[in-house]
Amino acid sequence: MLKGYLKTFAGDCLGSLNASIVALPQALAFGVATGFGAGASVWGAIILTFISGILGCKIPLVSGITGPVTIVIASIMAALNANISSVILVMFMAGILQVILALTSLPVIVKYVPYPVISGFMNGVGVIIILMQLNPLIGFPVMSNTITGISSFIKNLTSVNYDAFFIGCLTLAIVFAIPKKFNKIIPGQAIALVICTLISIKTGLNVERISEISISFPELTLPKANLHDIITYFHYAVTLAIVLSSESLLTVLVADSILKTKTSSKGMLLGQGAGNIVCALTGSVPGSAATMRTVAAIHSGSSTRLTALICPFILLFLLFKLSGFVAQIPLAVLAGILIKIGYDIIDVKLLKVLKFAPKDDLYVLVLVFLLTVFYNLIVAVGAGITCAALLYAKRTADSTKIVQKSIYDKDIASLEKILEKDYKHKIRVVHIDGQFFFGSATQLVSQFEEILGTKFLILDYSSENPLDISAIFALEDIIIRLQSQKIKIILVLESCKVKKQFENLGIIKQLGEENLFETETAAIDYAKNCIQKKAKKRHFWKRISTN
Repeated sequence: MLKGYLKTFAGDCLGSLNASIVALPQALAFGVATGFGAGASVWGAIILTFISGILGCKIPLVSGITGPVTIVIASIMAALNANISSVILVMFMAGILQVILALTSLPVIVKYVPYPVISGFMNGVGVIIILMQLNPLIGFPVMSNTITGISSFIKNLTSVNYDAFFIGCLTLAIVFAIPKKFNKIIPGQAIALVICTLISIKTGLNVERISEISISFPELTLPKANLHDIITYFHYAVTLAIVLSSESLLTVLVADSILKTKTSSKGMLLGQGAGNIVCALTGSVPGSAATMRTVAAIHSGSSTRLTALICPFILLFLLFKLSGFVAQIPLAVLAGILIKIGYDIIDVKLLKVLKFAPKDDLYVLVLVFLLTVFYNLIVAVGAGITCAALLYAKRTADSTKIVQKSIYDKDIASLEKILEKDYKHKIRVVHIDGQFFFGSATQLVSQFEEILGTKFLILDYSSENPLDISAIFALEDIIIRLQSQKIKIILVLESCKVKKQFENLGIIKQLGEENLFETETAAIDYAKNCIQKKAKKRHFWKRISTN
């Protein structure tokens, strides 16, 4: 018992250390990008992670400012003419809205957001981060939005600060060159930050630097507000609250998938909201549960909320001990780090299957992407969800037919009952009925978690409708999880169109041609033969060993 506790504690400590090393350069870079400064962002990560760790969920969530949150806060800062007190009021209201949201059933809705909407949004955020850091990369201030950023970058190309450009390009070379396996031990962003800052100091490069960072404990101050300000700024608070909450809920889905847990989204959101309220009251930058930092912690051994309580103290230690060094970090180095973060946010996985994706999904993705980059994040998500819902309704209506069922269905039902009795759940048949789309994908993945003692799983997909992108990735997730549990998967596909799609996407190759059948009876016979062969083999070797 004690050994188990010590192992868990050691895993949480190591996970906290790795998450902190990932968090520090990101917090510094994002803080500068928002206009609040590096110190406010680091303090926000410390406060939010600690409070959400106490009040939130039991899994190891590491929180702080992220890419989407940075873009929203920077946009609000520009819209309110860099009026810090007004922006703090917006952040305070956003935290309150998160707490209110946690008391409703709305957090559950995020799992039904279509994959093309999420992908379009994240791709848009990644591109915005890259475009907005082009000016700092050549030694000029960051612009408030994408269009002005692009136009000013083109003008500034005639007077590039080559010192800044050199150190920024060196940063990019380091973060892109370091292998992923090495990144799990020491994050490339931290290595680039240290090496490039030291080079800039030793060679005396003429570059803009962070200059100063606050290491004093922030003081609680109530935001000054009147009814007019609250009404005027309310829509900004709603936008920020939605982005903060969505990012956190998506991070929880990822963490639950890795840890095989089920976390209360309401409890998590309550902790995040309370943490962001305190961030606003202390003038620190709010944030959300950060996917990259949380995954880094889990892969390093973290498994409990203790990670969220240890991580802030490590960040505090780094902040106080390295404040002098942090002040010397060139803004071009932070720009290089942010460009890499923006690249990592872009959904490269989707690009691989883009040419096989249904046109409806592509329309939604492109719409969300363009609106995110050139207009407004929340309008983009709202428009994407609306479009996806309408297109799905059309797709479902077009595929609705009156089908006369034959007696074959009853025969198959009887066969499956006999199968369950004779083979004691070693062979299971699962029918994927109806349209396998984004709404059913999440539910189906959670159902497959409950399959225990199965050796052969027959997936019978009898629909004529091809899968959308969410369903494709959900099916891949199901296959990987079940294969990792030594479960052999047999696929039954009746439609040639669906079979062709599966071949194009490499799913049949992943399963093996021998595990694909056109009828359920053929698939069952194959599974039974495999079990009988294994039983005969075991019996044969048992006889030899006894003789």
